Amino acid sequence: MDPIELECVSLDRTNLSGRILSGIRLDQCRLTQVDLSGSELPQALLQDVVVSGGTFANVRTKELRLRRAAFSGVRMTGVDFSWAALEDVSFTDCRIDLGAFQNVKLTRVLFEGCRLDEVDFSGAQLVSVTFSRCLLVRSLWTDATLTQSEMRDSDISGAGNPERLRGVRMPWPDVLASAAVFATALGVEIVEEAE
Repeated sequence: MDPIELECVSLDRTNLSGRILSGIRLDQCRLTQVDLSGSELPQALLQDVVVSGGTFANVRTKELRLRRAAFSGVRMTGVDFSWAALEDVSFTDCRIDLGAFQNVKLTRVLFEGCRLDEVDFSGAQLVSVTFSRCLLVRSLWTDATLTQSEMRDSDISGAGNPERLRGVRMPWPDVLASAAVFATALGVEIVEEAE
């Protein structure tokens, strides 16, 4: 089957769940309440797209390229973006828990008000990435690198390999709120104060 190429198209309440969409290319498209749950998007290119609502739950990608895209209110539980390249992308009020961002390249990406519980950023390269008001509980950072990146008002409790957050910028109140996570990473034993 030939790859699907759509340009300047608006998809509304379309069900594409469970499909293999190899080589799909979406350019200057708007997706509203589209269901892609359980689909596979190998070698896909999505650029200049706006995605509102709908679901990308358990979507599997391979070598996905995502450029100049905005996701808002999308359910993305279990999405697999491993080995993808995301550039100039925003995720606002999205549920991306249990997602895989292993070995992904994130450049100028904004996560705002997102649930990223137990997301795996192992081996990811994050450049100019901002997490604002996000839940990153039990997120995994093995071999991740962060450059010019920032976390604001985000919960990183239970983070795996938090020492890999070296170089991230955080406001002082957020550093204090995350003190237990950083102390554990440094091997500091926390004891109760004597009365």
